[in-house]
Formats: sequence, structure tokens, C-alpha cells
Amino acid sequence: MDNYLGFKSIKGPDLAKEFIAHAPDKIIEEEVKSICRQDKLFEVKTEKSVYQGQTLILALGMKSRKLGFKNEEKFLGKGIAYYTPTDLVELKGKTLAVVGGGDSALCAALKVAGSAKRVYLIHRRNEFRGAPALIDQIKAKKNIELVLNAQPEEAKGDGKLTSIVLNTGRELEIDQVFLEVGGVPNVYLCGELSVEMDNNFIKVDKRQQTNAPGVFAAGDMTDNPLKQIVTAAAEGAVAATGAYGYLKNIG
Repeated sequence: MDNYLGFKSIKGPDLAKEFIAHAPDKIIEEEVKSICRQDKLFEVKTEKSVYQGQTLILALGMKSRKLGFKNEEKFLGKGIAYYTPTDLVELKGKTLAVVGGGDSALCAALKVAGSAKRVYLIHRRNEFRGAPALIDQIKAKKNIELVLNAQPEEAKGDGKLTSIVLNTGRELEIDQVFLEVGGVPNVYLCGELSVEMDNNFIKVDKRQQTNAPGVFAAGDMTDNPLKQIVTAAAEGAVAATGAYGYLKNIG
């Protein structure tokens, strides 16, 4: 990561560790099962406990978008993944493919190109949506081949992925495919809160407040257009301030 203020360059997991170390309050690592309103309180049920509060800040992010091509689910974890690993040792000397056209796909291709024998960067359009500086770096890499106007149609293999067939008819022999085609808002826990949506994103005002009293939202799951860590962090600060103001107003 080269675009988070205060760090010239830092790995995503390392930045997450910095956030956790800086957090002043206790972090409870439990899987949330449901969120609902009980009278004047919000109730969050986890696998172990029940938590209640007068305000609620949703920061659930996004989940990986699936392409839906043939055998995508079959080879998930067996040659198909929705993220690039932090440890690239196992990718050394292998032939890989990255699918996508945004910054995440370009960064993934550059990341694995340092270890891989060959990287196919597959995009359904004839030009990329990512930053021009990243595109220039991609084009300078001799072991990255651009495969434009194409997308996966079928994955093949015997127990493990060995190739993918594109909608152009071309078949690529590969060891691993990384799907970097963006995400969809992770709103599956919000059904009982009656929050207003815009194209599956949660609508918020300038205080990050939703239409539901006491419910705030921040980060990638909101309808704010720029999806970056720096904006998500800023929205979190605005949401926390908004929730505090809401509590003061209700006494």
C-alpha cells in the first residue's frame, strides 16, 4: 500500500496491526449472528454473547464479488482465490492469472510477478480503470501478459485447477487464479434495521447517519463513492462523532 497517509509504503496486514495496537478500547473477536432493535436499544448477538447499546455503527465492509463462471466454486481454494497471499514462496516459478481491471487487480499482478514465472492479467475491457502509474509499472514487467477484452468462462482440472477457458475461446494453462473484481456491500446483517439502500450500499448523510435513528455506517458499505482505507478511517471518525452527538441529544 502506497496511498495511506503517514506510511510511504506498508503491507495491508501490517497497517491493520497498527490500527489494532492503537485502538483504545477492548476488541471483541466474536462472530456476529444477528443485529436488531429491542425497544430503545440495539442488540448484537454473537456466537457467545449478547451486547446492547443506544447507538450502532456499522462498518462491515464488502465481500468479494464472484464472477459466476463454470466451476468457479468447485476450484475455490484449489487454484482459485479472491485475494493474493502475503507469503509468495509457494508461487515461485509458477504460471498465474489475475482477473480484474482496477487498482486491486493491478497491485495483485505486480505483487505476484516478483515470484511467478508468468502472470496473465485478464480484463473484460480494452483498457484499465486503475491508476496510470500502476498501468505503467504493469507494462514494464516482462513476465506480465495483458489479456484484454476477455473473461473466464470455465475452470478446468482434476481435483486442482490446471487451466481456464476464456470467452474468446483461448485456454490458458495456469497454476493459480486470483479474482480481483471488486466487492459487494456486506449488508446481510442489516435486514432488521430498516436502513435505506442505494444500489445495495447504505445511504448516509454528512454525519454518516442512516435514515434509522441511532444507526450510523462507515467505510466501503456506504454510498460514499471513494473506496479507500483513508476515506473509511475518516468516515469512522465522523460516525463516532455523530453517534456521540446523538447520545447527547437524547440525554
